[in-house]
Amino acid sequence: MSLDVEVLDALPPMGVAFARALVPSRPGEARIPAHAVRVEGVRQDLDRLAAYSRVCGYTLRDAVPATWIHVLTFPLHVSLLGDRRSSVRLVGAVHASNAMTMHRAVTSAEPLTLEVRAEGLRPHTRGAMLDLVGRAQVDGETVWEGVSTYLVAGMRVPGEPSGVAREPYSPGSPLALWRLAPDLGRRYRAVSQDPNPIHTSRVAAKAFGFARPIIHGMWTHARAMAALEGRVGPAHTAEVAFVKPVLLPATVGFGATPAPGGFDCAVTTRDGLKPHLLMSVRSAS
Repeated sequence: MSLDVEVLDALPPMGVAFARALVPSRPGEARIPAHAVRVEGVRQDLDRLAAYSRVCGYTLRDAVPATWIHVLTFPLHVSLLGDRRSSVRLVGAVHASNAMTMHRAVTSAEPLTLEVRAEGLRPHTRGAMLDLVGRAQVDGETVWEGVSTYLVAGMRVPGEPSGVAREPYSPGSPLALWRLAPDLGRRYRAVSQDPNPIHTSRVAAKAFGFARPIIHGMWTHARAMAALEGRVGPAHTAEVAFVKPVLLPATVGFGATPAPGGFDCAVTTRDGLKPHLLMSVRSAS
């Protein structure tokens, strides 16, 4: 069954959209919108892309990273869950996992049609889970797809919760150490335009149970992909599990193991004993 699609004139301003999303999800039955939101003819801001690449560790290229397209769709995530027809708000939801597929290389000069829908609302032992499914097209061709899975604690969904498999991890010595500065959340906020205060404010972070601000999971995802730059084909799929938040400042480890068609990667504590992020990347055959 096809969804109704609300076509917006432009990407919604994050300040306005996020103000609505700051109203926390109230305990009760979870509802998500039954429509998708779309913006056509999105021109990529080259200065912002260059700044994003520097913050995340990418080199400057004509072909854009898959994580950059996720950033472009993020205002639609916030707008969709800020809709009055949704009882779920993005603030306070835990970004549990992410998957994205680049079907071909996308250049910074290509205008994009971006669309996001919510689906897969399901029970979890701690509340409700849902997927925000994004798509980017160029002249009707789907060039990128992404699925962001969120856990919303305290909300109800009819049915019995199914088990969520934990990603396996075998401790090992990191191949590299990354030192994350105290202001990294602010620098990533400037390029991603994600204004969630838990990444920049100690007070806000403590209100959500963190001793210090945490870096955005999508920065960690992007930094891990940047570490593989040039070793993964232009058409590829990356699947990520966000295991444990990274409090700023921090020193974290990174490791990558060759696997058929790609790599299995982990961002870990500096000693390599516990994972923050687990990722598999596979090039298209």
